[in-house]
Amino acid sequence: MTDAYDRGRIEDFGRWREFSAGMWPWILHTFTGWLLVGYLFTHIAVLSTATAADPTVYTATLQGLEALLIVRVLEIGLLAVAVFHALNGVRLLFVDLGLGLDRQATTFYVTLVVTAVITVASVPTYLAGV
Repeated sequence: MTDAYDRGRIEDFGRWREFSAGMWPWILHTFTGWLLVGYLFTHIAVLSTATAADPTVYTATLQGLEALLIVRVLEIGLLAVAVFHALNGVRLLFVDLGLGLDRQATTFYVTLVVTAVITVASVPTYLAGV
């Protein structure tokens, strides 16, 4: 018989505070990776319809979607996800090579700040013409 013990729901939620600077990047990197895979499959499915229908209908549909504000906001979100995933991947590469092991928290926060700066700087480009 094991000595397992039920901590209860309240204590389990409190465990999120125990995550270190290495755990949050892993969670975000995994989450953004799954989002990018989902986007990739959706993107391929949409593009595959371009050959099945009249090209003018496809072009008109894409132009109609680009005119919607929600689509532009989602594109900004996609950019933020892709930039974070790429920058964190480079950060992880350096960590795997043994560089910056003692500064993982700092490099994670730098990754977040650079992602935010790139995303905010791109907002006027994505919202132009709305």
